[in-house]
Amino acid sequence: MKTTIEIPDDELRQVIKYTKAKTKREAVVYAIKDFNRRRRLAELTKILGTFEDFMAQDDLKEMREDETWKKMK
Repeated sequence: MKTTIEIPDDELRQVIKYTKAKTKREAVVYAIKDFNRRRRLAELTKILGTFEDFMAQDDLKEMREDETWKKMK
């Protein structure tokens, strides 16, 4: 999508410097992708530790010691 925007020169120079981008476009695309990735990770961290279906450490230990499971290996 083609868009015309004004980006402060200082900010754009810093993005180019940190991303080692060769063009302004490459720097902006990198920054947008990085922003979106960080937002997805932030959303994911909100649900960490809320899964009830995962096995607890004690359950895992019990399963590993169970003869039925040992035979399946």
